[in-house]
Amino acid sequence: MRREKPIHEDHSGLPLDTIIKGDCRNVLKTFPDASVDLVVTSPPYADSRKHTYGGVSPDEYVAWFLLITSELHRVLKPTGSFILNIKERVKDGERHTYVLELILALRKQEWLWTEEYIWHKKNCYPGKWPNRFRDAWERCLHFTKNKNFHMYQDAVRVPMGKWAETRLAKLSNTDRIRDESKVKSGFGKNVSNWLGRNTVYPTNVLHLATECSNRNHSAAFPESLPAWFIKLFTNPGDIVLDPFVGSGTTAVAAMALDRRYVGIELTDEHYAHALESVARAKRAKSGLQLV
Repeated sequence: MRREKPIHEDHSGLPLDTIIKGDCRNVLKTFPDASVDLVVTSPPYADSRKHTYGGVSPDEYVAWFLLITSELHRVLKPTGSFILNIKERVKDGERHTYVLELILALRKQEWLWTEEYIWHKKNCYPGKWPNRFRDAWERCLHFTKNKNFHMYQDAVRVPMGKWAETRLAKLSNTDRIRDESKVKSGFGKNVSNWLGRNTVYPTNVLHLATECSNRNHSAAFPESLPAWFIKLFTNPGDIVLDPFVGSGTTAVAAMALDRRYVGIELTDEHYAHALESVARAKRAKSGLQLV
């Protein structure tokens, strides 16, 4: 097990701002209990990209991953969150159920399946298949240890949009009260509540482009993806863990947002790339601070 130098430790007992070379199943066991504020990761999808990082059979995926999530549950703070970016793969002409099975297994492992976010990949790769269309979205599953977790919704507000300029210019009497759904669904709205607002809370669909630059990794997600969750679930100085850090994207995003990070990577090639990404980000950030 190798670590990026230097190592910065604080009261958490973690090797902070560090990329660790090793198998996360072993490395996580060395971490103290309840020491991490957020876990954001995208593990190898079942049997995908075998030439890059081996792959795990869909039929064995749940058992393999539960050994890891057991340790993640232990090291995550009671107020923390675990974001899992994952997607079902196709096997024998149909979508395999290992992601659904994993969700059910994690609930038995005492995780709460708190929410599900959808990453809409705005620039997904073109392609043609005989019985399906190209994948344009992936799951970002949100798990917590209990119902009382840290969430900073104001940090991810989005602009209202131009629609408000005309829609709110002249409100009817109905717009100024809670207008109940005509189909009696229980839903209703008060349009006047939008007056005076410049920003609103986003939906649970994230419209983000895939990683376009060459990060020497076959499945790098864009920095904007972990950054969004880091802003939503942590404050500056909090600790972000990625047990499958790959090319270092989560670490770079955490650093840019003044969070502490810990990354774990198994392969020599990706470990080296993660170190390069972090070093490059440190130089860029230092340059900006000197201006």
